Amino acid sequence: MALLRLLCFSLFIVSAITSCHALQIGVYWGQGKNETTLFDTCATGNYQIVNIAYLSSFHTRGNGSLNLPGHCDPTTGDCTKLSKEIKSCQALGIKVFLSIGGGAGSYTLNFTNDDDATNDALYLWNNFLGGKSSSRPLGEAVLDGIDFVAAWDQSAKHRDMLARALMKYKEQSRSKIYLSAAPECPFPDADLQPAINTGVFDYVWVQFFNNPPCDYSHGSLDNLLASWTKWTEINAGEVFALLPAAPQVAFSGYIPPDAVRSLVLPELKRNSKFGGVILWSREYDRGYSSSISQQVCGSAWSDTTSDMALLPMGRFLLLLHCESCEIATA
Repeated sequence: MALLRLLCFSLFIVSAITSCHALQIGVYWGQGKNETTLFDTCATGNYQIVNIAYLSSFHTRGNGSLNLPGHCDPTTGDCTKLSKEIKSCQALGIKVFLSIGGGAGSYTLNFTNDDDATNDALYLWNNFLGGKSSSRPLGEAVLDGIDFVAAWDQSAKHRDMLARALMKYKEQSRSKIYLSAAPECPFPDADLQPAINTGVFDYVWVQFFNNPPCDYSHGSLDNLLASWTKWTEINAGEVFALLPAAPQVAFSGYIPPDAVRSLVLPELKRNSKFGGVILWSREYDRGYSSSISQQVCGSAWSDTTSDMALLPMGRFLLLLHCESCEIATA
């Protein structure tokens, strides 16, 4: 009996948007008056995570307000129109988070006690996650997670309690709910460390800009890597690098895409906790994400697609899989 060796081909259409299986690229959206819509942001195929920024006013007794300049007016209920766009992003496999916090001076997020934090967790659950409310600011869409931003009022306390309270809802949810935090790179973070120490966060994206002691500087990674090593030792699921998408975003720490590809990513990938790159922000991402995507996502493809050809087809990839097949013949 002879063996006839044939080549068997399989064709798959794979969404380019979800092709980054192991490592991810994310972006903050909502603060740029000149940035694309949420739907168009997701349709670029460049991101696996989008953070809607921000819920910037978050008072006690469970109420808050959105700050999305140029996109919608929450005072008139206009932001409910984003529900369809959020669902469209999620249909593409993109996780959509709500970031709570904001830049210095643009937010009021204060809890007077642990009860307030618990009430605020209930507000977030009912108005943005899997709960129910008649006044959901973003409509009926159920977001994938809550993102804690570092730039909160330094007098704000009880955020560890807020994180624990959200964790309880997360455990009760039928769908996967994520918690993330965005501390600044000096370790430990003066603002978010108590919350991070609870160990309930799936993702922590560390801001490596506007902090000279731990920023990339003049081609040197020494300060960044010293900080990175400390952050990868925290009790969290994955750690990301939060980077500026353009020089004008940061007074220090901007890393050109070629340096990210050749210097930064090879070092960060050495640690198994590395989750990917988050960019600030969509308004300034004019080619940055696409210029690093192959290096961020490339390792995720390498083990499973060594015998595959990826052919671009608009927002999709044509995946050509070739494998050897042996057929017995008389």
